[in-house]
Amino acid sequence: MKLLVKIVMMPCGEYFGRKWNLLDIVTAAVFLTMHCLCVMAPFHFTWPAFWVAVALYVVTGVGVTLSFHRHLAHRSFRIPKWLEYLFAYFGVLSLQGSPIEWVSSHRYHHQFTDTVKDVHSPLQGFWFSHMGWILDSGSRFGKYGGLKNVEDLKRQAFYRFLHHTFLLHSFLLGTLLYVVGGLPFLTWGMGVRMVCLFHSTMLVNSAGHMWGQQVYHTGDTSRNNWWLGLLALGEGWHNNHHAFDYSARQGFEWWQIDVTWYVIRFLEAIRLATDVKTPTEAQKERKALHRKTMATQN
Repeated sequence: MKLLVKIVMMPCGEYFGRKWNLLDIVTAAVFLTMHCLCVMAPFHFTWPAFWVAVALYVVTGVGVTLSFHRHLAHRSFRIPKWLEYLFAYFGVLSLQGSPIEWVSSHRYHHQFTDTVKDVHSPLQGFWFSHMGWILDSGSRFGKYGGLKNVEDLKRQAFYRFLHHTFLLHSFLLGTLLYVVGGLPFLTWGMGVRMVCLFHSTMLVNSAGHMWGQQVYHTGDTSRNNWWLGLLALGEGWHNNHHAFDYSARQGFEWWQIDVTWYVIRFLEAIRLATDVKTPTEAQKERKALHRKTMATQN
């Protein structure tokens, strides 16, 4: 394990004013490949390929939002282990890293929100909070010293396996799509789907701390953003989330569309999800910004 870490963190030169290691270059190469496939997609459009991309966007997107985020990072609800692992595997197919690394970064984000230790702090600009932090693993891991806050996941063999093999699963999916549907399925099911899902997730880190409304007093720059709520399957109600990070529901109002919450609510209805956490009206009222404003005026 230590040898693998040394290999991927091996310096490979200085570009664009900073040092790059092997992990940074591989990450950049994967991103470039997916974006090139996305550019090719209009020339290989078919309706079956389009619907494959939509279906995979929802399935792998829910894998990130429901599994990586609300379940593994925040423990907002409980589900049977077989279902937990299934959703986590869907998340791995988003190519956003392993559950261990994703959850670790997110937990540190909440611990150090909008500070120099925030892994994707908006204080360092839009580009850094959106993509720059992913392409700079030396900075990312150097800020908090590694995967020390995910012992609950590291104890499980399944998550350790995914941590070391997450790239392989997307490669296998891409191969399957090409075998079944040729370039249309590959460019749409991998390129378009992964680029759209990646940027919708990353926009929560960047746009979600820059544009939108603040409803609750959180002491940070988190915002509620309606269009981001749609793109990111409910994750765009980011101020709500930072106010009550334990909540399985992030779209608190009826008009705040939260697809991930609808899935969790369905699982609860059929008794597969239990201990589903949401804030009470009294808790929401205590954190409401209008209450803080009134208290200041008095």
